[in-house]
Amino acid sequence: MTPAELRESLAGAAPPDGIDGPLAALWWAGKGDWNKAHEVAQADDGKAAAWVHAHLHRIEGDLDNAGYWYRRAGRPRSEAPLPEEWDEIAAALL
Repeated sequence: MTPAELRESLAGAAPPDGIDGPLAALWWAGKGDWNKAHEVAQADDGKAAAWVHAHLHRIEGDLDNAGYWYRRAGRPRSEAPLPEEWDEIAAALL
């Protein structure tokens, strides 16, 4: 699956088969369901989930909290527009 295909799958009601963990959290974020995305991201303590978690707090506007999660992910704080960061994360996780 490509990032573009993942984005196209947002028209569905649930993530495609085989999409789980941090990628599912990212999918829910793309769908606009911040709470579900946050719930899924919080259930995983890996670096990929921390990166998605940082992205979610950027969406929320809580940049201090986002910074914490970028550090947990071992990633620099993103200054990219949110859709571009979503694509970057999707490409890395796929």
